Amino acid sequence: MTTPGSPRRVVERYLTAWVLVGIAAGIALGRVFPAAFGAIGGLKIAQVNLPVAILIWLMIVPMLLKIDFAAIGRVREHWRGIGVTLFVNWAVKPFSMALLAWIFVRHLLAGALPAAQLDSYVAGLILLAAAPCTAMVFVWSDLSDGDPNFTLTQVALNDAIMVVAFAPLVSLLLGLSAITVPWDTLVLSVVLYILVPVVAAQLWRGALLRRGGVERLARTLKRLHPISLGALITTLVLLFGFQGTQILAQPIVIALLAVPILIQVYLNSTLAYLLNRVVGESHRVAGPSALIGASNFFELAVATAIGVFGLESGAALATVVGVLIEVPVMLSVVQIVNRTKGWYVLHPSP
Repeated sequence: MTTPGSPRRVVERYLTAWVLVGIAAGIALGRVFPAAFGAIGGLKIAQVNLPVAILIWLMIVPMLLKIDFAAIGRVREHWRGIGVTLFVNWAVKPFSMALLAWIFVRHLLAGALPAAQLDSYVAGLILLAAAPCTAMVFVWSDLSDGDPNFTLTQVALNDAIMVVAFAPLVSLLLGLSAITVPWDTLVLSVVLYILVPVVAAQLWRGALLRRGGVERLARTLKRLHPISLGALITTLVLLFGFQGTQILAQPIVIALLAVPILIQVYLNSTLAYLLNRVVGESHRVAGPSALIGASNFFELAVATAIGVFGLESGAALATVVGVLIEVPVMLSVVQIVNRTKGWYVLHPSP
């Protein structure tokens, strides 16, 4: 447990300010040092940026250390929460985004967007919503005190479904006869963000428990937490640095494309949060369920958009907007989940 004045508590309390600083620093540094950020951004395998992957490791391994595989079987008790999340991720989110894209991009905001790219923007937004997030979910779950075993199980289920459902779902919503899925991106992301860190964390967890028990594990987690938060802010600096020039060149387009994404995030997170309350799930399940239901697998979306529509397409830009607002908007959802815990617990559904 952290004391009110502890460094961890202070950092978490002002995390929003640090996020804003990271965004501003990223845009500024990307503008001043475009060659350096271009070189870092080019360190990719199958559209997965390796420096960002390392930072994500630093973020999620401390969360994965908390997972006790001996307790994974108890996740069956939360089958209602799993059902809610699967329903929101696969039966609601892609279709709600398609509707929001049609309303905003094709109609309400069409006059302020490049006419030749409207269909491409819609496609990019749908791609963004059709794949639920993988790695960053562990960060959001930890910040909302979510059940780590539930989070891991839910992410694993989503990844398994994504392998068979992503292409048909996107093809249906985009009206394409077939869509080329960047399998290398999908497989590499699952290996990098799930398989390898889970195995590494469990080996480390076992060693810590053997050598010092629960107390040593707790001390290690406490030391790792500032590193995890530092990696989160550094990731923001890189993501905004990669797109700094584009943000300054097309600020209006990026702001307008963010509108349906923001609505979609709050709509689906609220739906998942409330449905978990209706079915009687605990707050430790409802929190990560809401966060998983709202976040997106942006690496897969960006890679698919580039592969199908091209690097300079409106679809690619729309998915990049999703990348840029992912961290700030998900942190706001974390704050909502945390601040409403009292309401959730004190007023359970009958």
